[in-house]
This record gives sequence, structure tokens and C-alpha cells, in this order.
Amino acid sequence: MINESLIKEFGLRIRELRSEKNISQEKLSFLTGFHRTYIGMIERGERNISLTNMAVFAKIFEMTVSELLNFSSINPKHSFKRYEIKTED
Repeated sequence: MINESLIKEFGLRIRELRSEKNISQEKLSFLTGFHRTYIGMIERGERNISLTNMAVFAKIFEMTVSELLNFSSINPKHSFKRYEIKTED
């Protein structure tokens, strides 16, 4: 199972980028084609999204998926590389 803190950090990253661009959840919903409540759940770390959906966000924010996964602006000690995927034995 994916580390819950990774999901929460991704949500914070989406919220941060949305705020920087002064985009409401409703407008982001229109731009992405995702339901507003889905975006809210992502931002709160309640939803684990697919790579395909990450690519949609990256396109809207005019960046690569790799740049989207750069959490250092949220917490300089964090980046995607620091996370480990937990697997069941």
C-alpha cells in the first residue's frame, strides 16, 4: 500500500499550485474534467489518483509530472525520491 503521507503531500502540492494560479476548485474542475468534490478529496489526501490523472494536472499547471511531484516547495526536506512504496509480504 502507498504511504499515506505521500498522498497527503500530493494533495497539498495540488492545492498550492491551484492557489498560486488563483484557480478555484470549481475552475480546476472545469479545466481538468474532474468533479469538484474529487479535487477536494485529492487536496485533503483522501484519494490516491492514477498516473493518468496526474498527467492531466501537470498539463493544466504547465509542468511535467516529475515537476508536479516535487514537494520541496511544501517542505524542503521532502521530495518524491524520499518515499518508499510499502508492499505486502
